[in-house]
Formats: sequence, C-alpha cells, structure tokens
Amino acid sequence: MKILKINQADNVAVTLVPLSEGEVVSIDGSELTLADPVDAGHKVALECINAGEAVIKYGHPIGHAKAAISTGEVVHTHNLKTALDGLLEYTYTPNLNPLAKQKPGTFFGYRRKDGSVAIRNEVWIVPTVGCINSTALFLEKNAQTFFTDEIDGLYAFPHPYGCSQLSDDLENTRRILTGIIKHPNVGAVLVLGLGCENNTVEGLQELLGDYDKERVRFLVCQDSKDEHEDGLAILRELVTYASQFNREQIPMSELIVGLKCGGSDGFSGITANPLVGAFSDRLVAEGGSVILTEVPEMFGAETILMNRCRTPQLFEQTVNLINDFKTYFIENKQEIYENPSPGNLAGGISTLEDKSLGCLQKGGTSDVMAVLKYGDPALAKGLNLLAGPGNDLVSTSSMTASGAHLILFTTGRGTPFGAPVPTVKISSNTNLASRKPGWIDFDAGSLLKGVPMETLVTELYEYVRALASGEIKAKNEINGARELTIFKTGVTL
Repeated sequence: MKILKINQADNVAVTLVPLSEGEVVSIDGSELTLADPVDAGHKVALECINAGEAVIKYGHPIGHAKAAISTGEVVHTHNLKTALDGLLEYTYTPNLNPLAKQKPGTFFGYRRKDGSVAIRNEVWIVPTVGCINSTALFLEKNAQTFFTDEIDGLYAFPHPYGCSQLSDDLENTRRILTGIIKHPNVGAVLVLGLGCENNTVEGLQELLGDYDKERVRFLVCQDSKDEHEDGLAILRELVTYASQFNREQIPMSELIVGLKCGGSDGFSGITANPLVGAFSDRLVAEGGSVILTEVPEMFGAETILMNRCRTPQLFEQTVNLINDFKTYFIENKQEIYENPSPGNLAGGISTLEDKSLGCLQKGGTSDVMAVLKYGDPALAKGLNLLAGPGNDLVSTSSMTASGAHLILFTTGRGTPFGAPVPTVKISSNTNLASRKPGWIDFDAGSLLKGVPMETLVTELYEYVRALASGEIKAKNEINGARELTIFKTGVTL
C-alpha cells in the first residue's frame, strides 16, 4: 500500500512512501495520478477542492483551501490554511463512551506507607531555587556510593526557578516542586534550600501538609557550615529509609500513565497515537488512569473532548481549560493557531487542526473524568485532562508532578530527552526506530506493514507491565536523560 485514506469522509489521503509526479496509485478501487512529487506522510487531494472549501482528514476539517486544489495535487501549507480563530462559545452535546470494565492485570511495584503505588524506588534531590543547582549536582555525584540493591537510582533535578518570581509564576514553581516531592516513585527525597529565595522551605512544607518526616528531609544551605557534608549525611540516611521497600504484586488499575507526543510527522495520527489511544482505553477499562495535556494541541479538536465529558460541570471546566489557554496566547500577543513546528511541517502536518486531530487520539475513546489545573494531582480514575503547554519538557514534567508513573511519548522524528519518570518513546515509523535505536523504545510503524492493532496494543501493554515491574528500563533511564522543566509565566524581577 502506497497511500492511505484514513476516514471515508476524507477528501485527502496520506502517502505512505515517497511518490513521483505522474505516478499512478490505487485507492478506494480507483486510480489516482499524482500531480506533484510528494514525500511520505504528506497529503494528496482525492478530488477537486474549491477555494474556501474544507479539507477533510480524520473525518474532520483541518482547514480550508487557499485556492482551488486539483485531484492528485499535494495539499500542504502552500494551499491549505487553518480555519480556526480566537475564543469560541461551545454547546455541550454529550457523546459518552463508558468502557466495559475488564479485570486488571498486575505488575510488581512498590506500596508506600500512605498507600500510594510506585514503579521505581529512587532517592531524589530537589532544589528550591536555581542558585543551588551546583550543590544538588555535587550531592548527586558524591552520593552514588550509598547505593543498595533496593534503590533504583539517586538523582538531582536542577531548574532555574524559585527566586525573582511573583504571584502565579511563583505558585507554578511551588506546585510543581510539591508534586515532584510527593511523587510515589521517590522512596525518599532531600529538599535543598538556599535560605533567601522566594520559594521558601517553609512555604513548601505548608503545601506538603502532613508529610512523612523520615521520607522528606530539608537542608537550608545558608544555615549549614558545610552543606556538602551535611547533605551527604542526610542522603545516607534517606537511602537507608528507602531501602526498606520491596516490590509486590499490584493491580494495573493503580497505574497512572501520562500521554505525550513530540516531533510528530504525518504518520503520528495513523500509527503511534492511535496505538497509545488503544492502550489508554485498555488501561481505563481495567480501572487505571491516563493524563492528557498539551492544551494548545487540543485547539481545533476540543469539541470532541468536550462532548466526552461525563458531566456538564466537566464540560464547563474543559471550556475554561481551552479558553484560558487561548487568552494566555492573546495576552502575550501571539497567534493562537500557529502551532506546528518546522519539524511537524516537514513531516507532513500542515495546520493546528491537522496536528490536534492526530494528537487527541492518544487519549483513546473513553469519557473525560477530571479536568486538572497545572500542578493538580490526578486522583480520578480514567481520562484526566491537565492544563499545560505543548512543550515536551514542560508538559512531561507537569504530568510527572500530577502523579504519572511513566510517560508514553509518541514521535515521528525522535528525541533523546526524558521526564523525571520513565519516558517511553514510541516511533510512528519503522525507519526512525531503525535509525535511532538508542532513543526509541517501541515501534508503532509495524501497523503500516499489516500488524493488527490488537496484536500491537497487547505488546505495548506487556511492555508497560514489564517496565512498571522493573524488568526493563526505558531508554531515557538507560541514557541518564531526566529533565525537570517548569512552566514560566509572568515577570522575572
């Protein structure tokens, strides 16, 4: 197969291989002659599309024709324009899909004293402010000798924030760091303060509430004669504390999985994202939870999510989620719909609608059960929508802070980065998986070769089960790629 029509309502098809001008391909029982050379992953018109008419992909409009488009002509940014504009009013038209419950599988994870579940047993160093990043990294390096067989790793998470921030901007930092400190994958954590920063240790302690004082320890560097010596002494005690935990059998229903795409291409919405969506539906049917964020990459497809909201209240929260982010763009004098990156464009994605309709598929088909503010914990079973930008590092960090045990990250172009938790890279095409085996964990491109979706989703499910059980590691873990990035908004003093 050289070309694919995704939905019967589409008036464009996606090329699966590069095609030449004049080449004849078969589609829907007819022959189509290519009017232009076209790269794999790009769109070709299946019929004449008049200027101003909608271009349909995934069964939905992805924009309108700038000028008349002939049958067989390439459809991309030169002749296709977004049809979206600013703030909109929405009507709740429920289209609910409660999934049939399934008996959950199991994995071998850790049960914490508060009842929460973890897939890793690590010790983390979390600085309150960027001024002491070097101290955090010194402690990370010099505490490696403290390891026991029961510890999966000891890591510091430097970041540039915590001081010279005001109001909501400072609150973002405090909420994310609190979520990181509380994360169940952390058996024990050292919170490293400086002593004069806006993001005070006392403020974090207040947000943490009634925390386990054996698990969470604090060190204020300005109050210590030798912060290196004192920090290492605390870390030695934290390693001893964390070493008491052992893996036990836990139902998959207690797993929380973050969903992310980055460096997408024309195949992302055909292979990797639908595969992750099928996995999401299976996990939700078993009682588990998934988190979908990247709010700007919901623009143009948001009504699909809104109508899957379980209640009118959730619908209103989703409307606010979308319009608040649009307002953020407008207040910063940015175009709302100029989202696809150069890599996305090169891969065949032309408009934000094109990207959003592909991106949204990661969330599967289940009902929306919760809408979370930035930094909120994911407490509801099922599909959670989380406020956050599309930026890879910021969005994966936000899902981590909301409690995601791991991230499923789909990509058509590849990236080596990782969140603080295991970040599974799922390639949309086999060529990427072959070229970058050091980055890619799982290949969804085999769907284009005829492997059934049911087969591949079972393989991905088993991969996640093994990853959660500590039987395997994600490539970001192997490569030491772990980043904590916080959403910056507002003035820096």
